[in-house]
Amino acid sequence: MQDFALFPLNTVLFPGGRLPLRIFEQRYMEMAKVCLRDDTPFGVCLIRDGAEVGAPATPVEIGCLARIAAWDMPQLGMLHIIARGERRFRIVGRRVEPSGLARASIEMLPDDIDAPVPEQCKSCVRLLERVIAQQGEGLFEPPHRLDSSAWVSARLAEILPLPLSAKQELFELTDARARLERLNNLLGR
Repeated sequence: MQDFALFPLNTVLFPGGRLPLRIFEQRYMEMAKVCLRDDTPFGVCLIRDGAEVGAPATPVEIGCLARIAAWDMPQLGMLHIIARGERRFRIVGRRVEPSGLARASIEMLPDDIDAPVPEQCKSCVRLLERVIAQQGEGLFEPPHRLDSSAWVSARLAEILPLPLSAKQELFELTDARARLERLNNLLGR
């Protein structure tokens, strides 16, 4: 088991995803400093109860490790970072430090079972291609793996206007083809 700082948010980060954050609370400034200094990840979890700012929120049990890929401090007391999602984990124990920073003992979960995009889900690929053409290549971290059910389903789940509970449910699926088929069914309605 490993121990990591947690950053509960009102978002769901998938492995391979890109998460821009503005950090201003002291507990998260300190967390980012340690992560940058030691090149360690932190855990991103959807908030089950509470808020992003103020008292420590209660996170859901399954989250994603994130590593700081880029950062900037445009003004004193404000840190902008781009975090990159790495792997899913399950929280097995949680505590709050005196600073208010949540930490968790976690176990790593297996990577997605990937598969080529099935023919019946090619419309999902075409949708993603249109989004990339309109928004630009920088919307998603390269490489763009449009032949991968894992990559396509994760990117669609990130950008579609779905309730956070639905995104979390999709995130927790370990079969990428099943996730993509579920998204394809949602888009077909």
